[in-house]
Amino acid sequence: MSSPIGIFDSGYGGLTVFREIENSLPTYDYIYLGDNARVPYGNRSFETVHEFTWQCVKKLFNLGCPLVILACNTASAKALRTIQQRDLDSYDSNRRVLGVIRPTTEVIGEYTKTRHVGIFATKGTVLSQSYVIEIEKFFPDIHVHQLVCPMWVPLVENNEHLGPGADYFVKKYIDELLSQAPEIDAIILACTHYPLLRDKIQQYLPSHIQLISQGQIVAQKLNDYLHRHPEMEVRLSQKGSHQFYTTDDPIDFDQKAALFLGRTISSSHLDLFI
Repeated sequence: MSSPIGIFDSGYGGLTVFREIENSLPTYDYIYLGDNARVPYGNRSFETVHEFTWQCVKKLFNLGCPLVILACNTASAKALRTIQQRDLDSYDSNRRVLGVIRPTTEVIGEYTKTRHVGIFATKGTVLSQSYVIEIEKFFPDIHVHQLVCPMWVPLVENNEHLGPGADYFVKKYIDELLSQAPEIDAIILACTHYPLLRDKIQQYLPSHIQLISQGQIVAQKLNDYLHRHPEMEVRLSQKGSHQFYTTDDPIDFDQKAALFLGRTISSSHLDLFI
């Protein structure tokens, strides 16, 4: 019986996290679910994001996943805590759901000497204050400076992120963030779409500032988690299989997924309520 690792995102961005997890842990089975029919999550309320996320997590549980990764900053910010502290106890206390925010905030202290860190994120993630709260837990001496980047996701999803039109908005947001705090020496790309803009961001970023993508950190932390929790590790099947599902049109999903994964895939439509 297959017991894959479930990876969930509101859309395509989580594929950048999946790519790094797959590279780090290639033998495991995976199911990726993108809730593209209801994307974006970023501007929705906490209650709605929790409702949508929990529906998708339960679907992954029903597909055999004992462990689900929320490869979505908005879902991690607005839904993870409630799922972990309330929903799992009433549903199945042997299942686990992990997010992408805590792994990054646990190690951010290693990347900054000035103790000033920038966050590029969506509106929902910034309003949740999740990065501020989590970094405060681990590194109370670090000052966190956040900026909403509303144009970056549309640029990526419309495949305009490599074109000259993206330069204006990349430079604009970098200038806005650094005007808040010139002391910043590390910036977290706190949206899983943003790694596709990494090269362009790097062009306009001062060379002394480290740019941090979450994928590799999350992959390493997942590896560590499985070593620390052998009771979960033995439940996971390892045949190297991958399944991709979307709540919207699979043809459209496959076309855009190729941008994030760097390879073609074949996905299937999934109805959350069947």
